[in-house]
Amino acid sequence: MTRLIRSLWLAASLAAFSSPLLASPPSAPSLIDSLAKAAPTLNHEVLRHALAAMQCAVNNGSAPADRLAVIDFSLPSSERRLWVFDLKRKTLLLRELVAHGQGSGENFATSFSNREGSHQSSIGLFRTSETYHGQHGYSLRMDGLEPGINDRARERAIVIHPADYVDPAWVKRHGRIGRSHGCPAVRPEVARMVIDNLKGGQFMFSWYPDRKWMQSSAYLNCKPQRVAAILAARDSDS
Repeated sequence: MTRLIRSLWLAASLAAFSSPLLASPPSAPSLIDSLAKAAPTLNHEVLRHALAAMQCAVNNGSAPADRLAVIDFSLPSSERRLWVFDLKRKTLLLRELVAHGQGSGENFATSFSNREGSHQSSIGLFRTSETYHGQHGYSLRMDGLEPGINDRARERAIVIHPADYVDPAWVKRHGRIGRSHGCPAVRPEVARMVIDNLKGGQFMFSWYPDRKWMQSSAYLNCKPQRVAAILAARDSDS
């Protein structure tokens, strides 16, 4: 019996260190500690939720990513509230301004939607996809991973793209940057850098302390069976 208990304990210990994204040798800083140090202005709880949601996806069928973008929509648009991390090097690549949708609010975004025509931003966990050249120039499509929360992102054409209204000068004139139709638009000067770092299957996590979402999200609460079913259904549709 003692040998069986020790074997089970060893198996559990090894499983805890098997994650490709969060695991690290005991002597090395954890991923969350390293990223928190690299981005001290990012709320630690927001970062923790972003990493937990991403890890839940990876543990239940999603491929690991090299980079992660975090948007904190609880901050005003006049602040740089987009962070882009290199997960392998555990470093911060960019911290930038990012727009929210016209229907979400003025300087502060307070309303979010998955509905076509709402002109609101969506929260939750996304997976980035292919680039293309459209009406806004070089842009990046994304797929929302959370049913009912952001899974109509592609249908709604919620993409990362450059926008002239994402400009610090707008803050001086209007008290906020310009707003999109729901897209996380960025400054034209950094758009290619943002898109090239995030294209091809990276993760993006958009945060807002929405109680209903926080209580129901399969990723924030890591419900393995639900997440695995969501990801399997997404793969079968693609």
